[in-house]
Amino acid sequence: MRASRPSRRVVLAGAAAAAALTAVPLSQGRALAASAAPTYRWRNVVQGGTGFVTGVLFHPSVRGLAYARTDIGGAYRWDDSAARWTALTDHLGWDDWNLLGVEAMAVDPVHPNRVYLALGTYAQSWASNGAVLRSDDRGATWARTDLDVKLGANEDGRGCGERLLVDPRDSDTLWLGTRHDGLLKSTDRGATWARADGFPGTPSASGQGVTLLVAAGRVLYAGWGDSDGSAANLFRTADGIKWEAVPGQPSGTAAKVPIRGAYDRNTRELYLTYADAPGPNGQSDGSVHALCTANGKWREVTPVKPGGTTADGGTDSFGYGGVAVDARRPGTLVVSTNNRWALVDTVFRSTDGGRSWTSLKDSAVFDVSETPYLKWGADAPKFGWWIQALALDPYDSKHLVYGTGATLYGTRDLKHWAPQIRGIEEASARLLISPPTGKAPLISGSGDIGVMYHEKLTASPSRGMASNPVFGTATGLAQAAAKPAYVVRTGWGDHGNGAYSNDGGRTWAPFAAQPALAKDAPGPIAVSADGGVLLWVFVHWDGTKYPAHRSTDNGATWTEVASFPKGATPLADPADPTLFYAYDTDTGTLFASTDGGVTFIARASGLPSGDSQFELVAAPGRSGDLWLSVKWNGLYRSTDGGASFEKVASCWASYTLGFGKAADGAAYPAVYMVGSTESITAVYRSDDEAKSWVRINDDQHQWGWTGEVITGDPRAYGRVYLATNGRGIQYGEPV
Repeated sequence: MRASRPSRRVVLAGAAAAAALTAVPLSQGRALAASAAPTYRWRNVVQGGTGFVTGVLFHPSVRGLAYARTDIGGAYRWDDSAARWTALTDHLGWDDWNLLGVEAMAVDPVHPNRVYLALGTYAQSWASNGAVLRSDDRGATWARTDLDVKLGANEDGRGCGERLLVDPRDSDTLWLGTRHDGLLKSTDRGATWARADGFPGTPSASGQGVTLLVAAGRVLYAGWGDSDGSAANLFRTADGIKWEAVPGQPSGTAAKVPIRGAYDRNTRELYLTYADAPGPNGQSDGSVHALCTANGKWREVTPVKPGGTTADGGTDSFGYGGVAVDARRPGTLVVSTNNRWALVDTVFRSTDGGRSWTSLKDSAVFDVSETPYLKWGADAPKFGWWIQALALDPYDSKHLVYGTGATLYGTRDLKHWAPQIRGIEEASARLLISPPTGKAPLISGSGDIGVMYHEKLTASPSRGMASNPVFGTATGLAQAAAKPAYVVRTGWGDHGNGAYSNDGGRTWAPFAAQPALAKDAPGPIAVSADGGVLLWVFVHWDGTKYPAHRSTDNGATWTEVASFPKGATPLADPADPTLFYAYDTDTGTLFASTDGGVTFIARASGLPSGDSQFELVAAPGRSGDLWLSVKWNGLYRSTDGGASFEKVASCWASYTLGFGKAADGAAYPAVYMVGSTESITAVYRSDDEAKSWVRINDDQHQWGWTGEVITGDPRAYGRVYLATNGRGIQYGEPV
């Protein structure tokens, strides 16, 4: 499966917090004027990775200490005794959603408890500026400084080297390479920042800027990603003031962009990987070079040059990504290929300074039993793709890890590999169902990893990703309310875009046929309460909307529904199989069908419009009881099937809403919401039909953007499932 990782969810949010704050974000605001909040325990639904690990950094002077960064899911610290990762940035709240992407990280070799993070997911005009977090206790607590520049942890080049560095001559001095604003310097441990005078790189509004910072002894090196391949792209400074282009550096397409660097202090050689593009996609050429810092001489040490011919006559095109040196064995290093789709990426290892190489892929034995989804259906796990994060344990020469677009693999003997991913959950979850019956408490749909059937919340699904067919990104997931064994799903896939299940989502079969639109514009789907009618909506990735289609024979044939509002998300009434609803966000109009989805007519109008992410949900077991979340426009409710709506007075913002088992003695299901009752956006529960709310998350459990979907468990009062954009699926339970 080719994981051409699409852009994750983008959400416009409020301004970032003021400069130099502690880790409590601006969104904390005033205390809630509500009843005392219950105590909740929050954990990840275990899937295991599911996202792009962009960097791993072993601490050079502390055995068993390491940090990992991700493109949209925050940073983690490795606990060697527990063999798992601990999330470090879950405290970032709603207003700080753009800070969940980690552009770079740094540790201080002299002060082992110090760690630094440079945060900022997108560098676009609509995104907030970046920030730097600094900690004196290995990320248990943080101080924060907001920057006046933007960073891009989920943009091209996100797998390049660390752009943040503690100066080896002075622990109070830090350097930060940016994409569009040159090189920044701090002389007070990251509390304040200024442009570094004398740095020769010319900032560009659309370029890569600084791609790596690495220390070779007391000399600092900076890679520059905006060269055309002929001009210098590697600079150095010996005094932190005067910078110069490194003499004799490689040029040409294969050395256009410096990707990563690693210094062997025993041989005094600096190893650098290069490619013709920053990656992780789009690379077709690359090389590896070694610079002897003692005499300034360069050597090319490229293991295999791109451009060869594959067995089927194709071209073996790729770049080079990660590089790491063995701190215990002089001249021993590893490098990774990247974007090598024809022959699959690998990690090369050399024990003689790059003069000869061995491909570790050739002898690799994988065990992915802990995260079976890595088999991509029935296929055996591949060595990986997007291998740019590559790290060697300085205390164990055979402990090597590398990141991929979905996981982090590790080995202790250079032969047997398994995911070293416990604690890292990076899914961009979009769809959730908690069935009222059956073995699985949850079925989920996410970006890139399709649909999963969670028979346990504490272990990765044993069946992996839903197959027959396998999807990349899931776009629709629905269950027949009166026939919960029947479930349907839709999504992006190479071998079909829709499937159904008769055993609650455990196994699947593809629709016998699908409309032509399904291949290029698979959208959400709904199923009537009795499972007899399917409504499938089609929306292209560029936003183009098409007519919905209807099937009454389990997807064997489809008929266009001309009266359905194009692009709207269909909703089935949970009690009456003849009723369907759709909210037209373009006009702020509720449409309804009373003939099983054959025709739709307008009902209530004049409601908020203009945002395709407005959400319409139905209360379980009740006919015509509809709730409409319209973000900062509030929450509306209809009890007459959408003929009229009333605004709910207890909250001023509602981003997503769902239902769970009613409290003891309550006649109405528990209502869960991500929204705002006063000044903060948080996770709430109501046991009285939204007349009042209690906050159920806390300041340390916020996870940035959480507005996609929320649902309660119909079998366990108080249990709630929450989709995040980069921190997987969170579930909370009262304690």
